[in-house]
Amino acid sequence: MDLLTHIALGAQVIFQPINLVYCFIGVFVGTLIGVLPGVGPVATISMLLPATFKMSPVGAIIMLAGIYYGAMYGGSTTSILVNIPGETASVVTCLDGYQMARKGRAGPALGIAAFGSFIAGTFSVIALTFMAPPWLPLPSGLDLRNISLFWSSV
Repeated sequence: MDLLTHIALGAQVIFQPINLVYCFIGVFVGTLIGVLPGVGPVATISMLLPATFKMSPVGAIIMLAGIYYGAMYGGSTTSILVNIPGETASVVTCLDGYQMARKGRAGPALGIAAFGSFIAGTFSVIALTFMAPPWLPLPSGLDLRNISLFWSSV
């Protein structure tokens, strides 16, 4: 029951309008910069980190997560359209996506990449949410809780 209470509290924070705006801006800007070949999610977050200095901590983390996910998706755009992977995760997208683009099906290839990115990201966040708490009490006597779980997930 404690886990569901924390999930409900997190949902209340996430679905505040200002945090949704921060997430949208992060995904949009992350996708724009992630499209540049050779600029991966880590470089994108590094470039846009100063934009979050004056924000609330929750809004900054939400925006940085949006930047990361947007940059990961942005790398697949160059893989599909120009056959140049933006980062190592987009190399496999070059194989099928570029061939679809050459046959005039670039739109469906980009849609499949976006849908797959959304499904994989959502599944991994849900899996981390439900599978991480049983691992927290370690046999070494360390008691890792909230802040350690946060940093291990980042």
